[in-house]
Amino acid sequence: MSDPARILVLGVSGLVGQQVLTAAVGRADVRLVGLARREVPLPPGARMEVHLAPVEGWAQEIAAIAPDAVICALGTTLAKQGGDKAAFAVIDRDLVLEAAAQAKAAGARSFAVVSSVGADMGAKAFYLRVKGEMEAGLAKLGFARLDIFRPGLLRGKRVDDARLLEAMGAALAPLADLALQGERRKYRSIRGADVAMAALQCAREKAPGRFVHHHDEILRLSARWQRG
Repeated sequence: MSDPARILVLGVSGLVGQQVLTAAVGRADVRLVGLARREVPLPPGARMEVHLAPVEGWAQEIAAIAPDAVICALGTTLAKQGGDKAAFAVIDRDLVLEAAAQAKAAGARSFAVVSSVGADMGAKAFYLRVKGEMEAGLAKLGFARLDIFRPGLLRGKRVDDARLLEAMGAALAPLADLALQGERRKYRSIRGADVAMAALQCAREKAPGRFVHHHDEILRLSARWQRG
């Protein structure tokens, strides 16, 4: 029996990151190692390492972890950064790319990242443009496998991160989703748990390449993870 995949999880305090930890409880086929700037809550039954270090020390920590794969759910909001676009880009683009380069140097074969539906370097919306720049930067790093998740509105309980507008949107999402058919299905809301399970499934995949996953494909990958 092969050793379980050693998966580095970034963004463990956020919605998707927390769901990654929960979804891996009781699974012997993956071994999670978290890296964060401060202590994070762990779900009941979780058996994993969590390395704590300031961002300046992440390169050393990632080298020591030597992951096989990375799941990156790093992200913030303009509101949390006081409307400072530069500060937002530092986290959602620059920090992601720096950590990815460090993981690649440490021997990581694959990288899975949570982006956003509509991400595009040429987008007029600043948020989507930054996500597009992040995706383009990752594509240049040369991972054997790169999985990009482009979910719509994420549904689920966040830890110490109240987002009023997102909460209101999530409450109305089931009704709004019914109007999104055909090509517009990719804009439907989705549970953070499904994105997390899809990312875990991709971290186990061996096929090389660059893959972009929208709503329906994320659900299919999530189902595969749940089937074991």
